[in-house]
Amino acid sequence: MEDVLAVYRLAHDPRFPVVCMDESSKQLVGEVHAPIPAAPGRGQIVDHEYVRHGVATLFVEVEPLAGRRHVEVTERRTRQDWAHFIKAMLDERYAAAIKVRLVMDNLNTHDLASLYETFPPAEARRLAERLEIHYTPKHGSWLNIAEIELSALSSQCLSRRLPDLGTMRREVSAWLQHRNTRAAPIHWRFTTHDARIKLHRLYPKL
Repeated sequence: MEDVLAVYRLAHDPRFPVVCMDESSKQLVGEVHAPIPAAPGRGQIVDHEYVRHGVATLFVEVEPLAGRRHVEVTERRTRQDWAHFIKAMLDERYAAAIKVRLVMDNLNTHDLASLYETFPPAEARRLAERLEIHYTPKHGSWLNIAEIELSALSSQCLSRRLPDLGTMRREVSAWLQHRNTRAAPIHWRFTTHDARIKLHRLYPKL
C-alpha cells in the first residue's frame, strides 16, 4: 500500500509518467421489443425483457496528473489482450517516455509473463524494460485510480443497454473524447501519513 501511495506523491514527469490501468467486463444486451420513444410528460419506455449478446472487456488507462485517459473495448480478457494493450500504451501513447510507472492490481494476466507468452523474447524484454510495475495490495483495489475512472465510465456511459461491440466502442469513444478534452487532472490526497493513522489496524503489532 505504501509503495503505491509513494508513487502517487511523485511530481509529474513525462519521461516517467505514472499510469494506472484496470479492466472490467460489461454484458452486451439487446432489446426484445423496440423501446417506446419519449413523449411529453414521460421518458422512454424500455421493456423488461432483453437478449444477451455476450460480454465485452474494457481496458482502462489513466494518467492522473496529466488528465489523460484511454479505453479499449475487446471481445476477451486473455494474457494476449493485456499484452497488446500494454505494447500500444508503450509504443504509441507513451512512445517518448523512458519508463512508465504502472499501477494495477495483481490479476493473473497482469504480469510480465503475458508479454513473453505473446511476443518473441527480445520484444517482450524490450517492453518489460520500459515498465516499472507497482501492484495494489490484495483487497486494496480502491488504491487504483483507474478503478475510479472505470466507475465514472460505467455510470456516465455504460448504464444502459448496449447490444454489440460496435455500439459500445462508439459510446466509449465519445465519452473518452469529452473526458480528455477537459484534461482534468486527478489529485490523490490520501497519503502514507493518513494510512498509518486511519488504517493502523492493517500494520503489524510490534
